[in-house]
Amino acid sequence: LETGTGFPFAINNSTGWILVASELDREVIDFYSFGVEAQDQGTPPKASMASVSVTILDVNDNSPEFTQQEYGARLNEDAAVGTSVLTVSAVDRDANSIITYQISSGNTRNRFSITSQSGGGLISLALPLDYKLERQYLLTVAASDGTRQDTAQVVVNVTDANTHRPVFQSSHYTVNINEDRPVGTTVVVISATDEDTGDNARITYLMEDSIPQFSIAAETGAVTTQMELDYEDQVSYTLAITAQDNGIPQKSDTTYLEILVSDVNDNAPQFLRHSYQGSIYEDVPTFTSVLQVSATDRDSGLNGRVFYTFQGGDDGDGDFIIESTSGIVRTLRRLDRENVPLYSLRAFAVDKGVPAQRTPVEIQVTVLDVNDNPPVFERDEFDIFVEENSPVGLVVAQITATDPDEGTNAQIMYQIVEGNIPEVFQLDIFSGELTALADLDYEAKAEYIMVVQATSAPLVSRATIHVRLRDTNDNSPQLKNFEILFNNYITNRSGSFPGGIIGRIPAHDPDVSDHLTYAFEQGNELNLMLLDPHSGDLRLSPALDNNRPLEAIMRVSVSDGVHSATAQCTLRVTVITDEMLSNSITLRLADMSQELFLSPLLSRFLEGVAAVLATPRHCVVLFNIQTDIDVGPARILNVSLSALLPTAVPGTLRFFSSEELQERLYLNRSLLAATTAQHVLPFDDNVCLREPCENYMRCVSVLQFDSSAPFLASDTILFRPIHPVTGLRCRCPPGFTGDYCETEIDLCYSSPCGSNGRCRSHEGGYTCECHKDFTGEHCELSARGGRCTPGVCRNGGTCLNLLVGGFQCQCPPGHYEKPFCTMSTRSFPPHSFLTFRGLRQRFHFTLGLT
Repeated sequence: LETGTGFPFAINNSTGWILVASELDREVIDFYSFGVEAQDQGTPPKASMASVSVTILDVNDNSPEFTQQEYGARLNEDAAVGTSVLTVSAVDRDANSIITYQISSGNTRNRFSITSQSGGGLISLALPLDYKLERQYLLTVAASDGTRQDTAQVVVNVTDANTHRPVFQSSHYTVNINEDRPVGTTVVVISATDEDTGDNARITYLMEDSIPQFSIAAETGAVTTQMELDYEDQVSYTLAITAQDNGIPQKSDTTYLEILVSDVNDNAPQFLRHSYQGSIYEDVPTFTSVLQVSATDRDSGLNGRVFYTFQGGDDGDGDFIIESTSGIVRTLRRLDRENVPLYSLRAFAVDKGVPAQRTPVEIQVTVLDVNDNPPVFERDEFDIFVEENSPVGLVVAQITATDPDEGTNAQIMYQIVEGNIPEVFQLDIFSGELTALADLDYEAKAEYIMVVQATSAPLVSRATIHVRLRDTNDNSPQLKNFEILFNNYITNRSGSFPGGIIGRIPAHDPDVSDHLTYAFEQGNELNLMLLDPHSGDLRLSPALDNNRPLEAIMRVSVSDGVHSATAQCTLRVTVITDEMLSNSITLRLADMSQELFLSPLLSRFLEGVAAVLATPRHCVVLFNIQTDIDVGPARILNVSLSALLPTAVPGTLRFFSSEELQERLYLNRSLLAATTAQHVLPFDDNVCLREPCENYMRCVSVLQFDSSAPFLASDTILFRPIHPVTGLRCRCPPGFTGDYCETEIDLCYSSPCGSNGRCRSHEGGYTCECHKDFTGEHCELSARGGRCTPGVCRNGGTCLNLLVGGFQCQCPPGHYEKPFCTMSTRSFPPHSFLTFRGLRQRFHFTLGLT
């Protein structure tokens, strides 16, 4: 027997019987086919094969089995008798099995029946249902093959009959929603009612038309937004909403929902342009309109009402305003293009919604130029430096002014309006180039001052130009012959000799940048003068500190490195003595300075004084020149001098007295003025004129002299002055006594006039009034018995001795009175004058004029 593992058959090796070795199951395998071999015991063994087929016959060993243990069905109460409820199905694995079905339990009042049909059991409605009596049946259905059976549960739910339709409360609904509500916002919940129950009362909601902005929840009827709403696009929507139940057949109701979209301020104002441009002249008055802006707002009501403002923007620092309703931009202040040529303003259009929406816009205002600015020079004064001897036609500078205006308003024309006479420079009218038209000489004129004018008609401005020439070495040094007048006053006081710098060589170089060097070429071999070669400073040699007069002539040279000049230097040393000083006077010259007097008037003054005094010029010694500092602003020069008498015996020195010098020079001051061009003022050097002494003391003027004064300098003279220092003493004169001259003595007490005259007492003395034919100081001379004596005939009369005794005076022509040529009256022409010696203030006298 050829078998495999689990083969249910076996064979007896001896008898050949085929036996069942294991349980057979037709439902698993119902047919077997195999081979059987018979073999002998011979050698070699022989065998033969046979094929065996075994068919397994069925027996009822399997129960029917329902395909599911529970069945459910729903049936309306109004279902007709015979209505199929459901079909149950059972399977029997046995062959040729016939299954029958029956309701074994739960069929209350036999409402249902079951029949076998197509291998299944069809449950049908046998009697009418009543939902109010039974709402559910729990049936037990049995499936049997005649011997074996299986059961299953069938649940039949009786449903209410859909006798009512859903009903909306209103056929039309109206709701409002703000346009700014977000997507998914519930607009409204629409509900309908159904008096049925169960599925018949379960309502489903739907929209008849597809409106993409909204959707409705099928179960709840909640209408929600699916898209953003925009009032400005659509202000309302009408939805047809249907409510249908889930009964059989379905019933429904329809209503209409009107959704009104409420405007919110969700749109900002929009300007008609992205930006605005305007222009205006800078000289327009305030509140002039420039341009108008305009904006619209898609919102409605207050949300869409627009006004305009600069608040929060840029109004050009307050130069502009904007009208809130019209949008007209106006000037608020005077404009100035030169300060702000272009304004970039920023205005806003604002609606009246809450919160307000605002939109900015850029406004460009171009300020147009007018000629309202004069040209402006960089400075009020310009310094221009030019080399002297520059060629004619050279452009020495370019004068420029700026005009803040633009275009033709900024065109500038230049001209010289002052200071160019004669015409030395020319100014180009357009370029402002300043050109030299003549030779420029630093020494002739070092600086030209001109006023230039820049014109932007009708506006002008001016500036002052200083053309300063730079010096070049094109001139030789200038040096005149000069004198050094050293008045050497020898005193016992040490240090009176001037050992320091007495002055400098009076050289001058027109070229201010030149550096001069100085030297003595000849005549100073004894080094009487000490010279600094770089500065030209002069010192006196200590060898001159003696009492010997001296005159030395020297040759001096000065050089600027390229050019040189020479001149004669005369050194005159005059020894000043005490006698000379004690017989000196001080003249007061009006409107005179030290420098002007020294050069060139000194020589003329000495010649004029010598002519008035009828003495040689060398006999006049001038030893002091000093500005009078006690007369305030008046320019008065004090000049001190003394003079030798021309009739002095050779070898002796006799000076004019101070009184005589004063009288002769003052009385002849007209002649002195004519010859010296000097105006001599009255003397003011007698300190005793102010009567400083007490009681009857007599003031005596005392002169002292200071030899420490420095040299005075002019361009041709170095002069060493000896300054007089005036003092005084108080003495008791004859005729007075007492410690302070407080007692007066009567000098007529001793009868000094004798018997020939009458004594008349006066302060400090007396006068004799002589009787007829007597004269003399004490009336001691008799014209009848006396003889001629000097001075007996007055006023230049001539005395003649008579043979019979006595004398007689012959008077000169004129109104002289006999017998002694006296004069008690005098006539004089117009412009004449009288002089008196200094009179004490307490004296009184009377003049009579007829």
